[in-house]
Amino acid sequence: MDQKSQRLSAIKRIIASEKIGSQEVLLARLAEEGYKLTQATVSRDLKSLQIGKKPDLDKGSVFFLPENNDSPKIGGQIDNRLLQAGIKSIHFANQFGVIKTIPGYASSIAIFIDNAGRYEIIATIAGDDSILLIPNQDIKHEQIKKAIQIIFPDLDEQIFKQ
Repeated sequence: MDQKSQRLSAIKRIIASEKIGSQEVLLARLAEEGYKLTQATVSRDLKSLQIGKKPDLDKGSVFFLPENNDSPKIGGQIDNRLLQAGIKSIHFANQFGVIKTIPGYASSIAIFIDNAGRYEIIATIAGDDSILLIPNQDIKHEQIKKAIQIIFPDLDEQIFKQ
């Protein structure tokens, strides 16, 4: 096994067995195991492994491993209520939508939206507390809004800002 494969295996093992809430903590854990890496390398590794963040009651948010590229699962069931609780507002600018979230929630919410497979939304791009919704061609704001309400049925109407 080459060095990169060993490093990726170590990252998966650490994230699967510990609550890791930041890249800095992951870097420190990897250093303890003999991997001297930069934050940029760890960031690329997390992206290549499709590792996201999910809410955690103790740490705020923690990294999680995807399960067959499915949405984050909590207790074996997809729990969109916990993800939905992380949504603060949804704004529209030109043809795009922007979801503001509690810090650490954006990645998990974006994965959940992408996996919903709604034709109105081509893709999402997530930061720490923001998600860019990229709509399909000729999709109006109202159609995106309805798609989000289908994905998160208990979402408060006041979340949507004009």
